[in-house]
This record gives sequence, C-alpha cells and structure tokens, in this order.
Amino acid sequence: MGFRYAIIGAGMQGTAAAYDLARLGDADEVRLLDIDMRAAQAAADRVNALLGRGVAKAGVVNASDKSSASQVLEGMHACLSAVPYFLNLDLSRAAIDAGCHFNDLGGNTQVVLQQLGLDKEAKAAKVSVVPDCGVAPGMANTLAVYGMRALDRAEHVHLRCGGLPQNRDLPLGYRTLFSMEGLTNEYFGKAVILREGRVQEVDTFEELETLELPAPLGEVEAFITSGGTSTCPYTFEGQVQTYDYKTIRYPGHYEKMKLFKDLGFIDTDLVEVKGHALRPRDVFHALMSKVWNHPEEPDLLVLRVDVEGIKDGRRVRHRSLVLDKQDPKTGFSAMERTTAYPAAIVTALQAQGRVPPGAVPLEKAVDAEDFVRELGKRDIMLETSLSEL
Repeated sequence: MGFRYAIIGAGMQGTAAAYDLARLGDADEVRLLDIDMRAAQAAADRVNALLGRGVAKAGVVNASDKSSASQVLEGMHACLSAVPYFLNLDLSRAAIDAGCHFNDLGGNTQVVLQQLGLDKEAKAAKVSVVPDCGVAPGMANTLAVYGMRALDRAEHVHLRCGGLPQNRDLPLGYRTLFSMEGLTNEYFGKAVILREGRVQEVDTFEELETLELPAPLGEVEAFITSGGTSTCPYTFEGQVQTYDYKTIRYPGHYEKMKLFKDLGFIDTDLVEVKGHALRPRDVFHALMSKVWNHPEEPDLLVLRVDVEGIKDGRRVRHRSLVLDKQDPKTGFSAMERTTAYPAAIVTALQAQGRVPPGAVPLEKAVDAEDFVRELGKRDIMLETSLSEL
C-alpha cells in the first residue's frame, strides 16, 4: 500500500514536488490542489506525462480558507504547501484538523515560530508539522546539521546560497525563479543569526563579501538576507558560536538592489499616488516581474555550507557543496528541483512515520543522515569535503 499526498499550490515548486513524490515517494496518489483548476490540471498532466502513469490528480482549494483546506486534506497522509509563506499558519491548522502531516517551503521565521506554537495540537492529532523545508531555509539547515555531526565540536556555521540565471548578463544578473513576494521578503527586514553564541537580529543587505566558487560561477558576492537560518539560531544557541546565512548573487546585483531598497521601493507602507493608495512593494513586483521574466533562460543553484570546528584535535572545516543546473529531460529548473525535492523528501518521511509528531523545527524533525541518503536517490549532486584550517 502506498501513500496519498497533497500539494497545495500547483506552481513551479509544487509541480516539481509532485513529480518527486510520485517518482520516489511510494505514492498511490499525488493530489495537486490550486485555486485555479486549470493550473492544477496542467500540473497534474505534466507529472503524469513525465512518469507515464496517472498518479497525479487535480483539485481545487482556496488556501486562504482554513475549512476548505481541511476538507480537501481529509484522507491524505501528508501535505506539502507550495504557496506564499503568509498562508502557512492557517494551512498548518487545517492539516492538523484533517489528521494530515504538513510541511511547507516557508521563508518567514516569524510565521514559523507561530506554526511551532501548534505543537500541542499536532501531538494530540498524532501528526507532524515541519515548516521551512525548501532549499534555504530547508536543505541548507539540514546539511548544516550533517556537517556539525561530522565534527567532534562545531563552532561556526556559514550558509551561502543563490539561485541564478546561467546567463549573468540579464538585468541585475537575475531572473524570476520563485515568487516575487518570497524574494522581497528575504531582501527586507531583519535576519536572525548567532554571534558569539547568542541570537541576534541584524539588518538585511549588510556584510557584503566576495566568494570564489567553482566554474561556471567564479567570483560572486554574498550579503545578509532574512529567513535562511530559520529557527537554527534558537536551536543551537549556546552550542555553536556562529550561525549565519547570506544570499549569493553575481557582482553588481547588491549595489543596484540596495539602492532600490534604500529609496523605499520595497517598503510595505502605503503611499498616495494620484489619489490611489499603493504599496511600493506591489509596484516593484509588477515592474520587476516583467524585467526578470526570462523563462527561456536556464538557471543554476549553488549552495555552500561550511561548518568549522574540531575533529580529532585538529581545527577543520566540513564543507557541503551543491551546484545544480536546470534539467533538460524534465524541464524543471535548478531552483524548482533544489527547493521542491528536499521538501518532498520531508513529506515522504512524514508519511512513512519517520518524523516525530508535533510542530517541530526541521533541524530537530529530520535525521540529517537519512536526508542525505534520500538526496542521493535524486540526481542532485552533493559534494562533501573535510579540510584543515
């Protein structure tokens, strides 16, 4: 007997997650749910065509309606949310009411902390709720735990991640790879990190640094953004000295985007324009969605996780490196694959009963070694190394 999975949101990442679960999740059914039935049906048709069997089914759900969501999740073993982060708290409640395991792609730590407040309800329903399961937050944090376990004592953890077009000559060296709402959420506000063993909040778009990465990337820049550390600074406070996250971009992106940010183009406070109250961020989204709309341009995803500490009395660095490119066979982008497949792994582990009940942070919910073994079944290459410092 296989499992019945639900995916809420039939967009880019949702479709890729459905494909992964149908292929490797021992699925009897993968139900793709969206407010737009045509989008859900197109996604289901694509998955079925890729696999040559009718495992994916389309359905309608209003993700902002808790009771509607709870109804469609009845009878499902596990659900993955691939909709914007601000919908995930009520969707967590809906899944608990339906007796269905739940995880999401997350991206906003304040929402995640509210989800973790549902621990008592989730335990009573004997289901697990695991937020922030994409690439970063998500796989990056699991690989951090993997690196920490490889050392006798971990001291400093540095996560660096970026989704980029392979063509670096596009405007600002970028193209749309996931929702604009998610992107500007990362670019704005405060980031939670560990410094000197204590949780701190720091401004985004600070601490610009230069990195040298494997070809075809070479020299890139990285800077503080929010969400990538998820709950790990709280979990590992007092255990490691440093835990931080920076987004990787091509040189020059930081300077141009920081200007937009400093001038208020990503603000959320309403401004009046010719008698209309507008949110600058909405205008920015509308404009940049056109500028960055280059679906024909292949992408890549780079993730580097460095854990520094002590092993056998020596100071060492454990490095995990993922460099993924768009898949010409399936058409899934690197961002879709590296975001959706890790979340699908968690979804399958939940359905299999390998995640404890309750609302649990990813770094506590999923065994890092199990995750790496499951990742090895996908065609996402993970390189690890241990070197002396």
